[in-house]
Amino acid sequence: MFAIVQAAGWPIWFLIAASVVALALIIERGLALRRRKVMPDDLLEEVLRLHRAGQVTPQVLQQLDRNSPLGRILATGLRQVRSTRDAMKEAIEETGRAVAHDLERYLSALGTIASTAPLMGLFGTTVGMIEIFSATGPDGGRNPEQLAYGISVALYNTAFGLVVAIPALIFYRHYRARVDGYLVEMEQQALRLVETVRGERR
Repeated sequence: MFAIVQAAGWPIWFLIAASVVALALIIERGLALRRRKVMPDDLLEEVLRLHRAGQVTPQVLQQLDRNSPLGRILATGLRQVRSTRDAMKEAIEETGRAVAHDLERYLSALGTIASTAPLMGLFGTTVGMIEIFSATGPDGGRNPEQLAYGISVALYNTAFGLVVAIPALIFYRHYRARVDGYLVEMEQQALRLVETVRGERR
């Protein structure tokens, strides 16, 4: 491994740093965006059951708020249960925007790595090309070792830039789609909460 890094030259260190950051972000988002952590099954049904039984206390709301992003949205709706329908929906939408921001955390960084890694590889390729042209001496002769080193720098950096960019882009798109799906489901469940609670108060 060290021999490859040595053959790729100093530009490869930028890509190695980017790959470490990308891997950390992929693992962190993979753990944070698990469904049971974002949208526990049957949470809405449990909330509606507690509301019908009159067991929604400040302690229950505080626990629900800490339960999950969906719980945070539902807790906001329950706190506005005595307000008008519009006020209730507005409070839920405001919390929903904050939840969306939290779910999208670090995704922009992962997307940035996906888009800049090929450019880092291109930078390494350029450095390698400079080494290749520098291999030509004043008399027109070529230094074989420097020529080979320039070629290896160019090729390794190009390849490694793609190796970093492709998985980063795949996971970025995957996590974006997952977050978008969660937000749609949360909106539907929040609307169901509003309709159910308002219907019960009539």
